Amino acid sequence: MYKDMLVPLDGSELAEVVFPYAKELAGRLDLNVVLLNVCRPQESQLLPMHRAYVERVAELVLHQSEEVQGKLDTQQRRKNIEVRAEVVTGPPAEEILRYADKNNCDLILIATHGRSGISRWAMGSVADEVLRESKVPVWLVRAGIPQEIVYDKWPKRTMLVPLDGSQLGESVLAHVEALAKQRGAELVDVVLLRVCQPPVTSADYSEAETRLSWEKHVEQEQATAKRASEHYLSKVEQKLKGAGIRAQSVVLTGMPADVIIDYANKNPFNLIVMSTHGYSGVGRWYFGSIANKVLHGSSSPIFLVRPH
Repeated sequence: MYKDMLVPLDGSELAEVVFPYAKELAGRLDLNVVLLNVCRPQESQLLPMHRAYVERVAELVLHQSEEVQGKLDTQQRRKNIEVRAEVVTGPPAEEILRYADKNNCDLILIATHGRSGISRWAMGSVADEVLRESKVPVWLVRAGIPQEIVYDKWPKRTMLVPLDGSQLGESVLAHVEALAKQRGAELVDVVLLRVCQPPVTSADYSEAETRLSWEKHVEQEQATAKRASEHYLSKVEQKLKGAGIRAQSVVLTGMPADVIIDYANKNPFNLIVMSTHGYSGVGRWYFGSIANKVLHGSSSPIFLVRPH
């Protein structure tokens, strides 16, 4: 279960795209929130302004979270939440990670854009470093996401969970279950997605080519992969249903990142839950691969889990 959420802010409107998520997650999941502003050493003279900013925002988020709690019935409301403002000095990514680790935060909610509005936090900057090193899940929200999938449109909640068949990929399932059950699994619809990559030409094909045309070979390989994927997802689906979570499975064919992005954009989801590791357990999905492409190609917020 999640108890404490860290929300880094840099003072920009783009970073504040996380506010609807902060208030909803805090209000509905009874999360304590820490709004963290990191003042770079060369800006130390502006420390009072940084503190005044996060303290004002903390009051706003607390008030909005209490409004969310007030809309819930008495049985759903379990405790008063706490929203704190913190200001530290140092390199932003390093201080965010240090604070999350030292204070046992359960997740980090962060925008993928920062001060300039041009350069991404997710590429070569703060969010990039946080994703690489964070020991807890990172929830990323892009600026300009469609209003219908913003989390303050709850109770409608839909999650897309791409899986690659590996144990590392399945590490996200515990988080899917926790997010769903912490505040009403009956209100969550989970879509499990498995993408089968088409076979590619290789030296091994020469033997098959003597018996079948390439098109027939591809057709058979795809049919076999689809059956295996359907069988695999069926087991995962039944496990989630056994935990009281509504789930369905979808198997598609193509290049994984492209298919996931296309499917998510055509069927907007409140959240995409993915692992940062895939098949090999060594190469990251996030850097230069599937999760990285999905992060930049989809408008849906993404909850990335780094397997331990």
